[in-house]
Amino acid sequence: MTKARHGIYAAAISPLTSQLKLDRPALAAYCRYLLSEGGCDGVAPLGTTGEGPSISLRCKLGVPEAFADAGIEPDRAIIGTGCPSIKDTAELSRAALQAGYVNVLVLPPYYYKNVGDDGLFEFYSRVIAEVNDSRLRLYLYHFPQMSATPLSTQLVVRLIAAYGETMAGLKDSSGDFRQSLAFVRATGGIARNFDIFPSSEAFLEDGLKAGCAGVISGSTNSFGKLARRTLERESPDLPRRIELANAAREFAMQFPLVPAMKRHEALRSGNPNWLRLLPPLEGLTKDQAEQFDLGLAELRRRTA
Repeated sequence: MTKARHGIYAAAISPLTSQLKLDRPALAAYCRYLLSEGGCDGVAPLGTTGEGPSISLRCKLGVPEAFADAGIEPDRAIIGTGCPSIKDTAELSRAALQAGYVNVLVLPPYYYKNVGDDGLFEFYSRVIAEVNDSRLRLYLYHFPQMSATPLSTQLVVRLIAAYGETMAGLKDSSGDFRQSLAFVRATGGIARNFDIFPSSEAFLEDGLKAGCAGVISGSTNSFGKLARRTLERESPDLPRRIELANAAREFAMQFPLVPAMKRHEALRSGNPNWLRLLPPLEGLTKDQAEQFDLGLAELRRRTA
């Protein structure tokens, strides 16, 4: 069993075939790029940025095996397995475990709204029981803007008390660093072996100081290397590195994130197939694409 390492993760975008099916070998190859030239410590595929909720269960089941075939180290991947269905979540999680990937990221069941902590506790409890594998390391996924199903600090503490090391950590995509700090205070953060990952590299420095484990960010698909440079604490130009990393994040957030990150990868790789998106997502408009390309050129000039 290998719990996910700390550091900078990319919430990996997903390559699609001409039939809009997940291209699993291409995803594995892309994640290998993120873990090398891309500057990331880890990858989190099949999440929000990876269009995970729009990809079929059948396609997602083969991702862990594709990662294993590509030689991606198990402690460098947290695979998104969360579905509204307990059975589907458990099946995806078991597929990850069978391929050697014990770290999974699990959304709450996001269709029914205004559910209480007792219902959410029962959902996660039944997922753990269905998986029935002591190797499982489950990362909660707090993203209330998208799921409309927030995870309270009380619920998180209750799950840790019930399931111990099976509850490995939490990705906080609220975008509010105060919420990340609240999770750290409630759980003890890395000091108590519970790894909290805010969703923006803008929180990286303060988060590490506060007891977070790193970040899992969509914009590190494109700008992981800039975030990596801010961790070189002895660098004489550290303030400039932090400024550039924050500028890249702010630039990315001016656009719909998934099509923007896919446009960047299409430009970087020279492969226009990266522009494919699963409905209902749409590509950048012509004006947005032009603004993105101009802004990207300016960022490259500043970081040269």
